[in-house]
Amino acid sequence: MRDLDRILALLAEVRRRLIRIALVLGPLFGFLLFFELKPIGIPIFGVSVPFAYPWPNPFYNVSAQVFLAMVAWMLPPGVRLLNVGVGDSIFAQMEIGLLLTLILGMPWIVHEVGAFLVPALRRNERALIRQIGIPATALFALGTAVGLLFITPFTFRLLFFYVSAMNLEPVLGVQDFVTFALVYSLAFGVVCELPVFIYALTRLGMVKASAWKKHWRGAVIGALVFGMVITPDNSGITMMLIATPMIGLYMGGAYFAARWEARRDSGRVRPSVAVGTG
Repeated sequence: MRDLDRILALLAEVRRRLIRIALVLGPLFGFLLFFELKPIGIPIFGVSVPFAYPWPNPFYNVSAQVFLAMVAWMLPPGVRLLNVGVGDSIFAQMEIGLLLTLILGMPWIVHEVGAFLVPALRRNERALIRQIGIPATALFALGTAVGLLFITPFTFRLLFFYVSAMNLEPVLGVQDFVTFALVYSLAFGVVCELPVFIYALTRLGMVKASAWKKHWRGAVIGALVFGMVITPDNSGITMMLIATPMIGLYMGGAYFAARWEARRDSGRVRPSVAVGTG
């Protein structure tokens, strides 16, 4: 009965944390789908400062505004977007709204997940989370931003060069565009987490630093498979654009893991961060 009580208490705590997350993310998602941001200039000391205020609009909402900005930034001139399915425009707005909700609500999600996990962690694991939490978040944000602002627009332009070379009409479905842009950009955010993942496993003593170097061939194959699976198109170009930085980040993570292990073996790392001292 004690084990059952522990399981029920754990499930109740999970439910409570999920409800707290939903109470924040739900209204935020609704705001992105039912309000637009109207720009306005506020004169301050003779200078017009740009500002925006929310206004109810379920059609031209924040998600639609972000979509138009993505089209202007990512697609080459002359590419036409088509609403192939009846509800493609609605699904596109929902996908963008969901992504923005996750990005804006990520600090709250991390807070709730951390509050749930920290009591069960040992002291060295809590210390490690504090040390890598900010770098991991920054790397994910940086990778996603690089994907949205640079890699994805470059990929669209590169792929449409082939369309132009074959004298084809540059047409793209709105759903295909949004799915490709979001998944491809998020993939770079996930890939940038790889060095932190490698470093953390070595710090926790689960994987030796030498193992990362020994299995680099498997890492290359894994990067290629990940690039093939995560990219929504069938060209090898997008796969290589994902796999190449992923391989470089793997090598970087292996280097920092080996560097920390060498410092530990030389006695320059405090024993408090070793496994089993919590």
